[in-house]
Amino acid sequence: MRKIEVSLENTIEKIKEFYTEKEWHFITLNGVALEDGKIEIQWMFSKYESLDEVVVFFTVINQGDVVPSVVDIIPSAIISQREIVDMFGVEVEGSSKGLYLDADSTQMPLSSCGVGA
Repeated sequence: MRKIEVSLENTIEKIKEFYTEKEWHFITLNGVALEDGKIEIQWMFSKYESLDEVVVFFTVINQGDVVPSVVDIIPSAIISQREIVDMFGVEVEGSSKGLYLDADSTQMPLSSCGVGA
């Protein structure tokens, strides 16, 4: 696995430079709760016709930062983006919450920032 750090400002540019639909499969957008309320956001790709070539673009954000949407590049990413919104309470451009969680569910269950209302 190869990890490539990106900033919020250059995420879209770096993924556009890298991603080719016929060469790479978008696996998911993932979040990892870190200390001090930070979250590592990861865009994961695997290479077609390769058993073990995985590339992960990542950035570390603060609660309140807005994560750029990759839906214009990878339309299927909308599901993972909405999951990140529900599970971590972060804002992802153009992605609303309410994909998985009912109104009476614990909000932001995976966030290191505590449980929201």
